[in-house]
Amino acid sequence: MMRMVSNRIASNFLSSNKFCSKAEPTLKVGDVLQQRRIFTIEDVVEYSKVSKDMNPLHFDTECAQIAGFQDRLVHGMLVASLFPRIISSHFPGAVYVSQNLQFRQPVYVEDEIVGEVQALNIRNFKQNYLAKFTTRCFKKDSLIVLDGEATAILPYLSWQSHIVE
Repeated sequence: MMRMVSNRIASNFLSSNKFCSKAEPTLKVGDVLQQRRIFTIEDVVEYSKVSKDMNPLHFDTECAQIAGFQDRLVHGMLVASLFPRIISSHFPGAVYVSQNLQFRQPVYVEDEIVGEVQALNIRNFKQNYLAKFTTRCFKKDSLIVLDGEATAILPYLSWQSHIVE
């Protein structure tokens, strides 16, 4: 069973008689956490400054079209940065351990991307938790542009709903 959890969910509430108490959701196998992002040309420029990746496919529409693309590309690793962002925004203090990726479709500047992580396996690890996630990014709500798996050490399993801008 898959539980969808969005970054727009503030919290769950349980009612008992006249009182309402806040219950913290706990990560379970099958849970899905998502965030949406539109990558701008400013994002691409800033990423290229840090990464030193100045490939003209990211800046020059004509060059990108000659290479067979519709427009300027967003760096694949910039798109993949959604995964640790999703995990750390729900589990502050999480340590990203590994990630494998397959780039399936191009992401263009101004595409709206939905990043998604789904818990595959969770186990105790020392005084923390080791969580394995399926990772996917979509555009146009269903076209997979990037997928893989990630592993992170989580300090706790109760997740927080932080909206990160």
